[in-house]
Amino acid sequence: MTMPDVKSPAAASPRARILEPGKNCWRIEIASRCTVLVDAADYFAAFAKACRAARRQILILGWDFDRRERLHRDEQAHDLPDELGAFLAGLLKQTPDLKIYLLSWDFNLIYAAEREFLPALRLRIQVPRRFHFRLDGVHPKGASHHQKVVVVDDRVAFVGGIDLSRWRWDTSEHRPNDPRRVDPNGKPHPPFHDMMMLVEGDVAVALGELARQRWRRARGWNIKPPPRQDVSPWPEGFDSVLTDVSVAIARTEPVFGQREAVSEVKSLYLDAIAAAQASIYIENQYFTARSLADALAERLGEADGPEVVIVLPAKTGGWLEQVTMDVVRGRLLDRLEAADTHDRLRVYYPHQPGLGDDCISVHAKLLIVDHRLLRIGSSNTSNRSMGLDTECDLAIEAEDSGDDVAKYIGTLRSRLLAEHLDCKPSDVDQAITESGSVVRGIESLRDDGRSLRALDWKVAPEVDEMVPDAGLVDPPEPFSADYFVEEYVPESGKSGGRRRLLLFLVLILVLLGLAAAWRWTPLHSLLTPERIGEYLASISSHEGRAVIAISGFIVASLAMVPVTLLAVICGVVFDGWQAFLYVLAGAMGASAIGFLGGRLLGKASIERVSGSRIEQLSKRLAKRGTVAVAILRLVPVAPFTVFNLVAGSSHLGARQFLVGSLIGLAPGLGAITLFSNSLWSALKSPSLANVAIAIAVAAILLVLAWLAKRWLRTS
Repeated sequence: MTMPDVKSPAAASPRARILEPGKNCWRIEIASRCTVLVDAADYFAAFAKACRAARRQILILGWDFDRRERLHRDEQAHDLPDELGAFLAGLLKQTPDLKIYLLSWDFNLIYAAEREFLPALRLRIQVPRRFHFRLDGVHPKGASHHQKVVVVDDRVAFVGGIDLSRWRWDTSEHRPNDPRRVDPNGKPHPPFHDMMMLVEGDVAVALGELARQRWRRARGWNIKPPPRQDVSPWPEGFDSVLTDVSVAIARTEPVFGQREAVSEVKSLYLDAIAAAQASIYIENQYFTARSLADALAERLGEADGPEVVIVLPAKTGGWLEQVTMDVVRGRLLDRLEAADTHDRLRVYYPHQPGLGDDCISVHAKLLIVDHRLLRIGSSNTSNRSMGLDTECDLAIEAEDSGDDVAKYIGTLRSRLLAEHLDCKPSDVDQAITESGSVVRGIESLRDDGRSLRALDWKVAPEVDEMVPDAGLVDPPEPFSADYFVEEYVPESGKSGGRRRLLLFLVLILVLLGLAAAWRWTPLHSLLTPERIGEYLASISSHEGRAVIAISGFIVASLAMVPVTLLAVICGVVFDGWQAFLYVLAGAMGASAIGFLGGRLLGKASIERVSGSRIEQLSKRLAKRGTVAVAILRLVPVAPFTVFNLVAGSSHLGARQFLVGSLIGLAPGLGAITLFSNSLWSALKSPSLANVAIAIAVAAILLVLAWLAKRWLRTS
């Protein structure tokens, strides 16, 4: 599949080369063939054809993987099953010497509802032993493996932003009601726009080395490179557009263990932005990288700087991203808007009529500088991609304005703009040529139908005030004591800040020590339901039992015993609503004590670093404190006792904290207590009525959990 020709590519002035191994890329290798696949329908089809031609080895790296995802959505009969897992199993059965290695991120539990349950076990049952599937968790806390790489026989490779997973498949038409665009459960999903670069030759060998290196780090054993195959698995029907072209590989790897950080992705972004003469064209899922915003703002402030066109989604995926990443995005775009004194900035989103509340999910990770540099990969224009997550990008660079690479880069940009503007690439070429400007050319082609529309990135002030700085929402490096000191303590207070941070960590270690004592010493046996029940039965007064129960809950929770476990114990020992009242009273009492402790220990420290971003963040949270505390109680992000101490050291008012805690704690603790009570009754007296009650309570809790999740997504 070839791209249409560009009739009048913009000139690229000869300058020093942008791509430089050891500085902004790992290696530069020759691709005997190279092309770009736009949108997942073409990628999935090309992937299937390349894999059918594999003889010895297929390496797959991904952020996500779903064995049930279908590779084709046509009526044509295929020789192998269409579902990804069955397709790979079929490949192994028909090719005796073939081995497949699939490494996917061992994802954070926040994504559990969006992922396939127990994929490794399900694949092990489905596929032969020559299929090796592992989840990779060898990375810093809070990081993810975000590379999307497929290497076939070390001859052909795919690199870009598309995972072999659900919610990716779509055509470039992005039709509003395409019946083929459904997930493995048959549920429709919004249109999805992304791309992959397909390469052949020495660069595929290098990418195979990268994939095997990551496998060795994650699994501890080596994969042998495959023997050289005479026949290339280049997918039939996908014509190469470029031949014998130099391709750079740029990576991000966070510091971890004995491994040093690799920041080639960030360096290449900054060097490419600095080298731009006429235009910078970006398509990306996010725009939250402070370093890139700084570089773009500087170029926009120049009198003769380049035009900057950024295509982003109207809104990111889920509610969590929309109230975090979209808010941070808005802050950076405000800065670019202020820097754009020469009217050279445009920020668009692709509009498709008929989508209702949905929008085209722009998931692409594309950078085009003039007709000089093309970069496609896994890295977002986010802080995470600059230093926290593993990333892999490919880039090609034109040597002069008239060579094949320059023409191809211009062709691809016109093809992408034509897709968004619902016109022909030749129309884009003509509009840009006649106006002498990418911005003016786009503006002349925009209309009220399917088109690019100006992005409204503004958010409500109260929402903006609730969201912390990008350093917490979108960190550029692994969390550490030094990171927080560098980010949130001014130079004048760093020495004292480190001491206070050390004291805080010592306090946390003491609390964790108490938790360990409860877990691995005889203290654990003192909290069994039988012992507690026998002890409380010896107290004749109802009031006395209540005081003992609530006091015990408070003491245990302060000693870092999980409040959910304490709720289970109360649900077993006491009856129904009585158990719930004890649990809620104990949790609120422990919250109040922890808050008071944080206020006494931390207020002076906060005042001593007045003017830091901790102070500003604390004031912002105070404005919407009740709502913020309620949400964080519903979706806990820190241990119960630690959260209370931190809240107490902030600007939150006591009433805000207590009301928010009550709203946030009551549903979850009530559900746990009620379910524990009914389940214990069913276990002690397994009558039909008790079992039915336990099942009914479990069903109600599942419904309530679903409703709560839906509310959180829409609120």
